[in-house]
Amino acid sequence: MNYAIIAAGQGSRLSNEGEPRPKPLVELAGEPMIVRLVGILDSMGAGRISVITNPAMPEVPATLRALTPRAELTVMEKSTGGSMESFHALAAEIDGSQPFCLMTVDTVFRPEEFAQFIADFEADPDTDGYMAVTTYIADEKPLYVAATAEGDITGFLDCPVPGVRFVSGGIYLLRPSALDILEDCARAGVSRMRDFQRALIASGMRLKAWQFTKIIDVDHPSDLAEAERFISG
Repeated sequence: MNYAIIAAGQGSRLSNEGEPRPKPLVELAGEPMIVRLVGILDSMGAGRISVITNPAMPEVPATLRALTPRAELTVMEKSTGGSMESFHALAAEIDGSQPFCLMTVDTVFRPEEFAQFIADFEADPDTDGYMAVTTYIADEKPLYVAATAEGDITGFLDCPVPGVRFVSGGIYLLRPSALDILEDCARAGVSRMRDFQRALIASGMRLKAWQFTKIIDVDHPSDLAEAERFISG
């Protein structure tokens, strides 16, 4: 399994609230978030871990290059306009012959749930992708995920509607064919990850919602405190 991590954001909300460190180096459970995340993926037997970082934060790639994981670790430094553009840049590092997992550096989850998420996807060859979802909502602009009772995703919504209880957790498991759709989106000027996800549905890909107990997106110091409580509990 390939893994790709987007760590190119500026973390402006955290810095505006007094956090002096680059977002990927903010500590969670006693270690920088990016180091913890690479460690989780490496412990699961990752073949390759590709990370995109912000050139304005040289401490981040320096920290990554000091690591010695068993997995092949590649680090790309590039300024991008958002997560979709970062993903498109990372696509060059993803082995197009096998499935891959994409996530952002500030996504906090329980490792045991993540391992089951991966295992279920690998045991389900008839599905084109698994999307992590949760009922925990703490994001300012969550992406709502509509799904059937069997878990098949029918839509990605900007606003809540009756009967839709999931939001995206920001972890995507996809087969290589999704990279072709990514390229089409990039050529068409699509800039948001949620529009890429909509393009996956429009193309006819079968995506399933996989529910995590909780996924926390760390944007504020209060999110970090909640994440500490969550993983320790």
